[in-house]
Amino acid sequence: MEQPNVTSDDAPLTPKFWIALCLTGVATGLFGIALMWILRLFERLAFNYHSGSYSSAVSATSGLHRVIMLVISGLVGAVGWYFIRRYLKNEKSEIDEAVWTGDGELSLRRSFLTSFLSEIVIGLGASIGREAAPKLMGGVSGSVLSHWFNLSPSQKRLLVACGGGAGFAAVYNVPLGGAIFTAEVLIGSFSLPTVLPALACSLIATLTGWLYLSSGPTYGHIPNFKFSASIMVWSIFAGLIIGVLATGYVRLIGFVAHKRAKGSSIFWKMPMAFAAVGVVGIWYPELFGNGKEMANSAFLGLGSAGLLFMLFALKPFVTSVTLGSGAAGGLFTPFLSTGAALGAFLGIMWSHLWPGTPIGAYALVGAAAMIGAAMQAPLAGLVIVFELTQNGFHLMVPMVVATVIATTLVRQVDGYSIYSARLPRKEE
Repeated sequence: MEQPNVTSDDAPLTPKFWIALCLTGVATGLFGIALMWILRLFERLAFNYHSGSYSSAVSATSGLHRVIMLVISGLVGAVGWYFIRRYLKNEKSEIDEAVWTGDGELSLRRSFLTSFLSEIVIGLGASIGREAAPKLMGGVSGSVLSHWFNLSPSQKRLLVACGGGAGFAAVYNVPLGGAIFTAEVLIGSFSLPTVLPALACSLIATLTGWLYLSSGPTYGHIPNFKFSASIMVWSIFAGLIIGVLATGYVRLIGFVAHKRAKGSSIFWKMPMAFAAVGVVGIWYPELFGNGKEMANSAFLGLGSAGLLFMLFALKPFVTSVTLGSGAAGGLFTPFLSTGAALGAFLGIMWSHLWPGTPIGAYALVGAAAMIGAAMQAPLAGLVIVFELTQNGFHLMVPMVVATVIATTLVRQVDGYSIYSARLPRKEE
């Protein structure tokens, strides 16, 4: 009995594969717990943050304290990444490259050190995303277990991709989004042999993560926004604006990825870059960390037009400066928060022409369009935003319109995403 959506038998879903997949899901969830524990430990040490608003905890400290914390973060990162890259340079720790252009092989040692170091510097205030580390450790779990179970190369690649999406799912509590991320971003196929293991692995990792991590939405207490003609028309213009800006942001990420500090120069470039971000953070503490609070405030309709403008303008650049200094980290939440702040800002401007729609509704549409376009994964972007907020379903049509327009623009201009733009350039 053959199904038309079973397009390939390159990675047979054998009993041995399913056992390895289940173990990958459990291992990924446990790594997610450990990484988030490390992140929260250093957030407490740096800013006495325990719960509630991270930005408020940062704001409660002096400007000098913020700069010092980021300088310390830069020094810790510089020393750590210098020795990792010098002495483990032949070991692989880039999951996107391993799945897209490699054989799925990832080094447990280098990936482990890189991931935990990344969460430490983020906990100390670095402006990069937290999802890269659990995504990488999920992929490593799949890579190691593929050897234990003697899986075929195609099974190994699929298992690594499933682990990567599961790591994303576990720390954000987005099991469906993590599975779609696996299929749409990492594998590029929605065939049944891809979707089934992706869903299973993300589900197992998310359930395992609930042992320590929250089972609620990442962005809670978001109002139940309603559809309106105003936001429907606005979504068309917003999609165009977000698409143009996302194209520029992706190009910027690609540029800094290929020009990032290397060798011993990281010892002075990273602390200096982090210090510069810390100085900016004296006035805009929302820029510290991955940007979660920045997005949450926009979803709640908080913040003036001037503040929202500065945040969406600055966040991609401080994140780019951080990555260009040699740091390793994610881009998902920084781009999500940029889209949320941009959507809220454009919504405030639009409300002068056509009032009546809450500002938070514009932020939700902006976040989905920006992350969908930046990842070149519109389905993943939409589903993840729905799961992160457990809201926005009444805004589905304008969200889809803005996301399709923005994603199409980025694809037609460049075709790169925040992930593919960072891949090593092929030799001519």
